Amino acid sequence: MNKAGAPRPAAAHGLIENIIDNIERVMSGQSQSVRHILAAFLAGGHVLLEDNPGTGKTTMAKALARTVGADYKRVQFTPDLLPSDILGVSVFSPKDQGFHFHPGPIFTQILLADEVNRASPRTQSALLEAMAESQVSIEGRTHALDELFFVIATQNPVEFRGTYPLPEAQMDRFAVRLSLGYVSPEEEVAILTAQELAHPLDSLTARVTTEDVRLLRDKVKRVRLAPELKRYAVELARATRSRAAVQLGAGPRASLALARLSQALALVEGADFVTPDHIRAMAVPALAHRLVLDPQARFAGATTRQVVEDVLQAVAAPA
Repeated sequence: MNKAGAPRPAAAHGLIENIIDNIERVMSGQSQSVRHILAAFLAGGHVLLEDNPGTGKTTMAKALARTVGADYKRVQFTPDLLPSDILGVSVFSPKDQGFHFHPGPIFTQILLADEVNRASPRTQSALLEAMAESQVSIEGRTHALDELFFVIATQNPVEFRGTYPLPEAQMDRFAVRLSLGYVSPEEEVAILTAQELAHPLDSLTARVTTEDVRLLRDKVKRVRLAPELKRYAVELARATRSRAAVQLGAGPRASLALARLSQALALVEGADFVTPDHIRAMAVPALAHRLVLDPQARFAGATTRQVVEDVLQAVAAPA
């Protein structure tokens, strides 16, 4: 430890490798996704996993929570879910003739919001203040959430019946949008083999503590981000606003997220300074979901991912 209490670079990298190795025991073939989700976690952001059923989204969330010894709760979002089902509610007690607040599942450290787009906009909005400010307002009182509060929300990208698309304001609260995707046939066979007798999650234990995570989050802020790279992150976000196909581009919150995610990814990869490659690696996950395409461009087959990839080609990286 240094004087500030944060781990030294070598110690920090050792803690991170412990986390990654443990998660990859149950997430075979997902090395890049594991690193990107861990970067978001250490950057203090939130993750939207948009993928087909059965690709390991819930397993990823559970594996991360168990690896860092964090409190974990899961909420299955449905059309009849109410905000109070997430935030909590005051219940009258005949014993003392008073109301007592019973915290909802949002009062945890890692929250899995499963199929978040199945709940009504009113219920989705219950997450907005929590994700933005790590607090919730209930019945006129403000309740602080845990310092490590981290949301992993999931949604199915191909099923739209009975769903409510997340509004732009809420999409902007997610640091990254990721897709786990399908693994190779060999890795899928390995998954079958690993689960013949029991699920690997059953034997997964904590490899670091939540205090270690707090120190790593502090270390992320100390990863050097040169002025020219700050400018590069800003120029990438700004370039999305002037593309012909884009109706709404990435705002300043996106620039901030991209910069902090790049610092976190650098730390995850064992570096104490950011390179252009770190920014480029996080550009699509950090920016694409914040863009709104012009309807004509969308109907023509354009995607927000393509827009960000075009921007990466158009904006020169610092030498």
